[in-house]
Amino acid sequence: MRTARLQPRPAASATALAASLLLALTAAPASSAAPAPTPVSAHGQLTVCGTRLCDEHGSPVQLRGMSTHGTQWYARCLTDGSLDALAGDWRADVLRVSTYVQEGGYETDPEHFTDLADSLIREASERGLYVIVDWHMLDPGDPMANLDNARRFFTDIARRHQGRDNILYEIANEPSGVSWRRIKEYAEHIIPVVRAIDPDAPVLVGTRAWSSFGVSEGADESEVVDDPVDASNIMYTFHFYAASHRDEYLAALSRAADRIPVFVTEFGTQNYAGEGADDFAMSQRYLDLMADRKISWVNWNYSDDHRSGAVFKPGTCGDDGPWAGTSSLKPAGVWIRDRIRAG
Repeated sequence: MRTARLQPRPAASATALAASLLLALTAAPASSAAPAPTPVSAHGQLTVCGTRLCDEHGSPVQLRGMSTHGTQWYARCLTDGSLDALAGDWRADVLRVSTYVQEGGYETDPEHFTDLADSLIREASERGLYVIVDWHMLDPGDPMANLDNARRFFTDIARRHQGRDNILYEIANEPSGVSWRRIKEYAEHIIPVVRAIDPDAPVLVGTRAWSSFGVSEGADESEVVDDPVDASNIMYTFHFYAASHRDEYLAALSRAADRIPVFVTEFGTQNYAGEGADDFAMSQRYLDLMADRKISWVNWNYSDDHRSGAVFKPGTCGDDGPWAGTSSLKPAGVWIRDRIRAG
């Protein structure tokens, strides 16, 4: 077969070469967009400023997110897929990791439950979420009954996560049946344990009567306002369940938020047991108040427990999802997801 002979091309001028190079650079595809900021990359180290939670720039911030159920029962609900959904699909800011002390929890195997909390903290941190380390004491209601275990747990967790800027420590979930002075005494024992290792992390202090500012035992927020814990960079916790806790509780939260820093580390749209019918109207009144005052909140709970307060339908965790979207969610889950996503 006959082939054509290629003729040499004339040398290109410097001007032509420069023009070609400019054209090539202009036509090159743009680099991929920078990843969207995570809550932690956007806000950095949190601190308490006045009565508000503030980011590293000094601006008030409201975190919204979910609490785990007890990890002794529902660790199977906390998978790569479910945590990806919480961070990406739900667009949450914070995960509360609840380590029960009793009921088959920490006191039965401190090493196991410390390792489990540690793993969940790392998983949430990798997704750019803030993490509340919840010492979930319930019964006995006196936090001093668990003082030695609390010292050990918070020492171990703080050491493992020293240097992180996304940790908050909730040192007593729901004290009950004891005076505010007793709770304050406990806090003034445990806060220095955390501060010795992590001097910058906010500490969240439970209040009397299941963290109701004493309302559930006939008191109110004035006992905390008049006799605060002797420590800085702390907030006081308030819990409510909208179908049970009505105007008296809402009013106490409103008054307290004007005087002291408050973080709602647990709430539900149902009754105080986290079950029964949802009261979305009353729940929305709480959420409106918290939005107005920039009170951060965490909903109970990110599991498939049979109660209406667990966001996933029973069996979801055993089937490993689906986690994103609403097909696996109970009505409370749909409602809460919408309000977290509303951002």
